Amino acid sequence: MNRELTVMAVHAHPDDEVIGTGGILARYAEEGIRTVLVTCTNGEQGDGPGGVKPGEPGHDDDAVAERRLAELRESATHLGVTHLELLGYRDSGMDGWTGNAHPEAFANVPVERAAARLAELMERYRPQVVVTYDEIGGYGHPDHIQAHRIAMAATESTGIPDKLYYTATPRERIRQMFDFMRSSGMDMNGFDLPEDFGTPDELITATVDVSPYVEHKIKALRAHESQGENIFLLRMPAEAQHQAFAAEFFVRRISRLAAPDREDDLFAGLRG
Repeated sequence: MNRELTVMAVHAHPDDEVIGTGGILARYAEEGIRTVLVTCTNGEQGDGPGGVKPGEPGHDDDAVAERRLAELRESATHLGVTHLELLGYRDSGMDGWTGNAHPEAFANVPVERAAARLAELMERYRPQVVVTYDEIGGYGHPDHIQAHRIAMAATESTGIPDKLYYTATPRERIRQMFDFMRSSGMDMNGFDLPEDFGTPDELITATVDVSPYVEHKIKALRAHESQGENIFLLRMPAEAQHQAFAAEFFVRRISRLAAPDREDDLFAGLRG
């Protein structure tokens, strides 16, 4: 029985969907492929009005979550997402924040319990392709790591996805982009990349051209207005934004079918 071509992106927070997977979501949706975005938390540990941080006077977790979920819905519209699924867990906050200790924080939910809910969605949508974070959640965020864990567990328990990918940031490409911004005179506020930031280029297995969808990504990122102070890419010159957004990169972790060692399409080997 033929299955409708479907990609499922498993993300931790509202706004995570844009930078690493916004292009493939927009591209595949336009191609008629069903796109399912699973967002695991409500983003309570984001900034409140005026940039108020969690734990500071005036930070209202419920109000922040309500606004961030509204922003997520707008972002999903810009990306053409066909199905948005919310697991509704509590944002754990960055590694080391007091929110990590909250008993209801996503990172503290037993993996098997959260994975069972994701498995139900996999059973419903039967995605051939699943995309999530690597073992360290890209940069060590507890909720990204938990999203990775439940995506791997649900993939294993259901056996449904044919392919599973980790999002990736090629190390050399990100260095070139930062060099470009410095040479353009952009104020970096003393920020520099750690030596081990990103994925070694030789590990990248898929490079997907999403250049026609750069504006979709920028609009989606702007939809997350409440977190704008933290979205460095929105402050970059237009040329640098295009350089950053024109391609998305992945490491294939699971494949149950023959596929090229280097891909330009996550559905390689799956189309008719």
